Amino acid sequence: MNLPYLALLLVVCVNQRNRPDIPSPLFPGPEEYTFASTPSWADEFNYDGLPDETKWGYDIGADGWGNNEQQYYTEKRLENVHVGGGLLTVTAIREPYKGSAYTSARLVSRGKADFRYGRFEVKAKLPSGVGTWPAIWLLPTDWAYGGWPASGEIDILEHVGHDPDVVHISVHTDAYNHVNGTQKTAKKRIENATADFHVYRVDWTPTYIRGYVDDVQIFTFANEGTGFRAWPFDKNFHWLINIAVGGNWGGLQGVDEMAFPAQLEVDYVRVYDLIEN
Repeated sequence: MNLPYLALLLVVCVNQRNRPDIPSPLFPGPEEYTFASTPSWADEFNYDGLPDETKWGYDIGADGWGNNEQQYYTEKRLENVHVGGGLLTVTAIREPYKGSAYTSARLVSRGKADFRYGRFEVKAKLPSGVGTWPAIWLLPTDWAYGGWPASGEIDILEHVGHDPDVVHISVHTDAYNHVNGTQKTAKKRIENATADFHVYRVDWTPTYIRGYVDDVQIFTFANEGTGFRAWPFDKNFHWLINIAVGGNWGGLQGVDEMAFPAQLEVDYVRVYDLIEN
C-alpha cells in the first residue's frame, strides 16, 4: 500500500469520525429515587366501626360521577362501609335508595391527608361479578390546572367484573386520557384477584410514576418536561377507595344483579415519603 493512499485513507477516517450525523451519546434516564422504609401515613384498620374520621371523609350522591354509574354513595353508613377484623370493607348493595338501585361508598382522604410524591401502597381483595368496578386511586386536591383530566388522575388499581382477575394501573392527563384515545395504562392478569389479597403500589416522583402488583413493575410513565398538559403531577393529591356499579366501563357488559352485595376488602393503605436526592 503506497503512502498517498494511506494519507487519503487517514483523511477519510478522520472526516467520518467528525461527521455531524454520527449519533450522540444517549441521554441518561430519569433520576432514580428512594423512599423511606417506614410509612409516614397509614391506616392499618385495626379497630372497629366506621373508618377513622381523622383520615377519611366521603363523596356522597348519585349523579353518575361522570361515567353513568348507577350507585348512590352514602355517608357513614355501616351497611356500605365498616372496619372490623383488621379490614376495611366497602360493600355495594342492590337496594332502592334515594332514587338509585344500588348503594356503595367512596372514601376520600381529601383535606385530611393530602400528598405530593411518595410510595402509595395498598393490600386488597377485589369484588367479583359483572357490573362491579372497584378502584383505589388518587385525585388532585385543589384542581390547580382545571377540571378533569387537566389536573390529573393516578389509578393505583382498577378492576371491572366482566374481565375478572385483570387489574389496571393508569394515569390521566390533558394530553393523555381515554377520551381522546391516548391514555397511559397497563394491565396484568393475576391469579385470584377476587379471592386473595394482593399488594398494589404506585411510586410517584418528580420525574416518573411507576406501578406495581406484588412488587412486580407493570407500568411506567415519565415526565416529558413539556408542562402540565402531560404532567400535572406536581400538586397535592389524595386517596379514594370505592366500588362503582355499572357505568361506561364497569357496565360495558351489563350488571348482574345476583352479584350483589359485592365487597372490596382492604388490609391496609400506606404512604412512604420520597427521599430527596
